[in-house]
Amino acid sequence: MRLFFLRNKGTPVFYGYHIMIASLLLMLLVAGFFISYGVFLTPLHDEFGWSRMAISAAYSMGCFVSGICAIIFGRICDKYGPREILTIGGIVFGSGFLLMSTLDSLWQLYFFFGLLVCMWPDPSVGLLLSTTSRWFVKKRGLVIGIVGIGIGLGIMLVPLLASYLISSHGWRYAYSTMGIIAIVCMVPLAQVLRRDPSKKGLRPYGEHQVSPGQLGESGFSLQEALKQKQFWIVSISMFVTLYCSDTLLMHIPSYAMDSGISSINAASLVAIIGGVSIAGRVILGSAGDRIGCRHALVITFIIMVISLLWLYQAEGLWQLRLFAMFYAIAHGGSLTLIPLLLAKLFGTRALSSLFGIVLFFGTAGAGTGPIVAGRIYDVTGSYQSAFLIMIIASVIGLTMALMLKPTNLENSVTG
Repeated sequence: MRLFFLRNKGTPVFYGYHIMIASLLLMLLVAGFFISYGVFLTPLHDEFGWSRMAISAAYSMGCFVSGICAIIFGRICDKYGPREILTIGGIVFGSGFLLMSTLDSLWQLYFFFGLLVCMWPDPSVGLLLSTTSRWFVKKRGLVIGIVGIGIGLGIMLVPLLASYLISSHGWRYAYSTMGIIAIVCMVPLAQVLRRDPSKKGLRPYGEHQVSPGQLGESGFSLQEALKQKQFWIVSISMFVTLYCSDTLLMHIPSYAMDSGISSINAASLVAIIGGVSIAGRVILGSAGDRIGCRHALVITFIIMVISLLWLYQAEGLWQLRLFAMFYAIAHGGSLTLIPLLLAKLFGTRALSSLFGIVLFFGTAGAGTGPIVAGRIYDVTGSYQSAFLIMIIASVIGLTMALMLKPTNLENSVTG
């Protein structure tokens, strides 16, 4: 069976597929490089003697910085497009890593990583997903799932690359190499991006009702969308998603090692979440096309609740691996379905701005969760209360998904 994005011989390939591939690769680089920060925690602690809390605080600070920038750059992208933003982003992002190789004081850690590096991950994700959404009507869920594969691949591959570079050449060499890779790869890939099909005289894939010359984006303005209850429900759902995911990515290895599991097997849990989330993105993204994004999101949160209930009593390695596999499906699915929901509920007119605000809520969760879990462990010597909070949060997310109703725009589209 031919893949849906292949064309018969002699037929030009739809430019949206170039957008899709470039976005996937940019996702891999940005997400993978950002999440690899945890690999550098021990080398930085060993060299400078800084507390792990002080080093981790740069990550939490960066989450909030990234969320604020997602709002700002989302608004700019709605007006001017993603190419110029991500060209500058690739240069600044890579320069932040290059400067990290010269690190010798704590304030530099917060400036080089917490600001220069961290101002780009969430804006990049928001711009890439919203841009890709504009290019597709038919198969939008599947395409967004494919683009999201880049995040899973980045989580799987880049930390391994960073670990190899650190062990063979040292952490400074690793940072400088990653900085060069970021600039050399991200800047050319950004040149492929275009805000929407009208920039190339095209229609979105699957849209046949209007001609290229008549193409005009439909949907709510930013101000109109902010007045809709559904928008804030989606925002809370994103807070819950990243509260749980970043808490787990930061603390699940430590929880496993506390249970007597080796450091290598403990680290493999993060790789499992990254790898299996790829399947979650594609499966649940496609499900969003077939049964509707709102119904697919309900299924996603049901999986999340069940998997976290399993984690609450899990101890052995096989139990934790089983948790990681099932949770990863929900993790990948929710991060695919939420941008699809925004496009479905509110249209593409102000999509980058809206997704930027939703990402701000997500980064608030991402910055809060690891700190709360760490504090609970410091006080109680256990993660059980932290897991219980995540279960409650996931139930809130499920409740939000059940409360979602179509907007007037979606009702008009679906008839």
